[in-house]
Amino acid sequence: MSDKKKKGSKKGGKKIDPFTRKEWYSVRAPTVFFPPAAANSIGYTPVNKTMGTKLASDGLKGRVFEVSLADMKGEESQVHRKIKLRADEVDGKTVLTSFYGMDLTTDKARSLVHKWVTMIEVYVDVKTTDGYSLRVFAVTFTKRADFQVTKTSYAKTSKVKNIRKKMHEIISASIATSDINQVTKKFLEQTISAQIQSECSTIYPLTNTFIRKVKVLKTPKVDGRRLMEQYAASNSYAAPAAAAPVATAPATEETGIPVETA
Repeated sequence: MSDKKKKGSKKGGKKIDPFTRKEWYSVRAPTVFFPPAAANSIGYTPVNKTMGTKLASDGLKGRVFEVSLADMKGEESQVHRKIKLRADEVDGKTVLTSFYGMDLTTDKARSLVHKWVTMIEVYVDVKTTDGYSLRVFAVTFTKRADFQVTKTSYAKTSKVKNIRKKMHEIISASIATSDINQVTKKFLEQTISAQIQSECSTIYPLTNTFIRKVKVLKTPKVDGRRLMEQYAASNSYAAPAAAAPVATAPATEETGIPVETA
């Protein structure tokens, strides 16, 4: 009989489920992404429990979550927009996140491209007033003018350059004078893309103008006070209020029980 072990045999004891070493944290997003009075929770995330000097909170900070804006807003019309959120702070069993980027879904981006038109793209590196460095990508498309007879709507190179220059100016001016909270609101309300389409249509008729993508290149040091301002309007996340003291009157002679007064 051969003393050799069978090929493929393994040594080992009882397998341990790795999730027995983990705990779950609730993940919350700034209230700007939700309707008024809505719960601002986007789900849960697991992390290894604190062991020795290795803290669970250290494993959570810096995580990036990608969420559909339609799920947060509760509006089906926003299903083509994806929001990235980064974990910046851990408060108890709650992870507080902040804006970390935006993107269009692949199917939406592809559906915009058509024949016989010119696609004009631009990207801008710009810094907000509170120190966030952003790279903003915008896209727009030419369209047929009213009463146009020809089938195609190709813009001349000179007009494309003028439109691209104007887009760059609008994006830079709108973001460079705002902080990250105001910029996020502008992205969600699509005010920048509406301004681009309105002002650049004087050069050539345009349609389907979008902020296609936003990247956060650099962020300032996390400021707890400014982070909590993004959650100030949330009904579902607030510091517990201290109970109001109850005034009591002296005990009555008949019962000896103090009576509560307003």
